[in-house]
Amino acid sequence: METLVNKPNPPSPFQAIRAIDYTVIFVRDMTAMRRFYEDVLCLPLSRELSPGWIEYRIGGNTLALARPSRTASDAPTPAGSASLQLAFRVAPPEVDRCADELLRHGVTLVSPPTDQAFGHRTLFFRDPDGNLLEVYAEI
Repeated sequence: METLVNKPNPPSPFQAIRAIDYTVIFVRDMTAMRRFYEDVLCLPLSRELSPGWIEYRIGGNTLALARPSRTASDAPTPAGSASLQLAFRVAPPEVDRCADELLRHGVTLVSPPTDQAFGHRTLFFRDPDGNLLEVYAEI
């Protein structure tokens, strides 16, 4: 009689992932989104591959704004709904300074600077497409 031996599963090739290299935000209104990320958040433009693909470098990562291509036939995210949340880490005093700058640009805060019980000071707001953005500091 043959005995079944449990063989361990081979390691997943996905275990080789060490970092998120870039994040793509699929945009509805490229003009408004570009103005927001460049003029309000002051992200430096890294490169513009086409009118439908714009990149910003943030530390070791790239944040890209893109018009949908492979997902062009997907139903759009309903207006007023976030399709993602991005968190940007800053030094503790910068959270309040970022809030003041957003208000100066007429951006509505979802949640003003708040000290959280888990050790972060957080600030939440939305970009023109409705995505939830967070500026936080470890406190």
